[in-house]
This record gives sequence, structure tokens and C-alpha cells, in this order.
Amino acid sequence: MNSSAANVTYCDFKDIRKAFLVYYSYLSLIICIFGSVTNVLNICVLTTKQMRCPTNLILTGLALANLMVMLEYIPFVFLYTENKAYVSHFTYNLAVFIIFHAWFAQAFHFISCCLAVILAIWQYIAVKFPQNNNKWCSNKRTKITLSLTYALCMVVCIPLNLSLKIWERQVPIDENGKILPKNKVPFANGTIYVADYENDRYQIISSYVYGFVIKLVPCVLLTVLSCLLIVELLAAKERKKNLLNASSNKRKPSQRFLEKEKQADRTTRMLLAVLLLFLMVEFPQAIFGMLNLIIGKKFEIECYQPLGDVF
Repeated sequence: MNSSAANVTYCDFKDIRKAFLVYYSYLSLIICIFGSVTNVLNICVLTTKQMRCPTNLILTGLALANLMVMLEYIPFVFLYTENKAYVSHFTYNLAVFIIFHAWFAQAFHFISCCLAVILAIWQYIAVKFPQNNNKWCSNKRTKITLSLTYALCMVVCIPLNLSLKIWERQVPIDENGKILPKNKVPFANGTIYVADYENDRYQIISSYVYGFVIKLVPCVLLTVLSCLLIVELLAAKERKKNLLNASSNKRKPSQRFLEKEKQADRTTRMLLAVLLLFLMVEFPQAIFGMLNLIIGKKFEIECYQPLGDVF
């Protein structure tokens, strides 16, 4: 890197991060507890006998993945907010948990992203090919797709886990075990355990898996599918209008048929809104992940890490 690039400041989010961290633990716990309760309620409702259909099976899988992320994040919040000034905080068990957290959270988050894409595909088929929808997107095929998605997403995220290693390091401490700055005279040296990348090569591989595969690809697919779904919604609306006009001179469509069509339209619009909200949350992360790869470590330290808690 040349000197001019090294002197560039990409972001200055330190003050924002510092202000946010004051409320981080409280907000995280509220969101996790509230989200866990709502996802449990969603699962209970969607798994009732009268609600069993391919779309609701996918929504159940989505709720389960989100529930797993939130439940696992609760102990992480408590560990994150512990006093890191003392050597006793950086235990070997904590380092093991951090590595597990890195894999578990990303794996189930990736499952959520993939299920959102599958939901868009299923809904597109329902609108574009209504005559084949029951055959192509049957309950059995949906269950198989859900099982494969869970399994494959966990496998894809394994490189994130393998790229990390537990490092043993010596740090200067005072008589109370408090970690001292390097310019202070230490009372003794203490041992801490930290989870970090094995080497630069593993870090690059992990960054590509995270930034490109886990974040960017699902967002691009979801954007394309959402656009196709909007196009098909407009086309279906036009077909319905032509059908009603043609039927007005012959036999009027039954009230049951009209109600069924309206319900299908409402469901599609609701699911489209869910997909668009999902994109609004995921796309910024995907963009930042790719910028980390393109620009490098300086951008990650100055921009991504300070906003990591917000994301």
C-alpha cells in the first residue's frame, strides 16, 4: 500500500460506536427476548394442522433459524459486556465459545437468507405457474428443500470456523490481574486466550465466504426474484382484469373464485414486503463485506468494526 492510500481515512465512527455501546447490552437483550417469543409464537401458529402448506413450512423454517440466532446471542451479550480490563476475562473456554459463536450465528443467519430466497422462488412459481404449483412446490418437496438448506448452509460456513485458532498470549498485568498498557511497568505477566485468524490466507478465504457467498449472493438473488415477482404480480393483475372483462359479457365469475384470487394477491404482497424488508437489512452488510475485500484491512478497522454491533 502506498503512503497516500495509507493516510486516507475512510470512516470516523468511533464516537458513534462509543455512544452505542452504552445501550448495546440492553437493546440486544430486549430484541433477542422479544424476537425469541414472537418466533416461538410464529412456529406454534404455522405448525397447526390447518396452516400446513409449503409457504408456511418455509416461514416455520425461517422462524426456527431466527430463533436459534437470538437464543445463542443472549449468552454472547453477557460475555461481551463483562469487564475486559482483567486477564481473568480471557479464558480458554471463552475463546472456544467465541469460535463456536462465529460459526453458529453465521450458519443460522445464512440459513435465514437462503430460506428467504427459497420463499421468493416458491411464490414466483405460485404466481407464474399456478397450474403446476401444487406439483412443483408440494409439502414433501418443501420439507426436503428445507432439510438440504439447513445441512448445506452449515457446511458452507465451516471455513469460517476452520479459519480461527485459539492463541495463547502473554500480557503485562498489575497485582490485581488488571491488564496494563505496554508503556507501564508490569507486576507480572498474565496469560490470555484469544480467538483470531490462523493466518492472512485463512482470513482472506473467510472474508470471501462471508462477504460474497453468505451476504452478497443471497441479496443479488433476492433482488432479482423480487423484481420478477413484481413483474408477475402486474401481469397477473392484467390477466385478471381481462378475464373479468371477458366474463362480463358471458358468465360472471363466482364470488368464491374472486375471494380466492384476492387472498392470493394479499399473500403475495405480504411476502413481497417481507422480502423487501429483508433486503433493506441485508444489503448494507453485503456491501460492507465486499468493500472489506476490495479496500482491505484499513477499511475494516475504520468502518466495518465500529458499525459491527449495529449490523
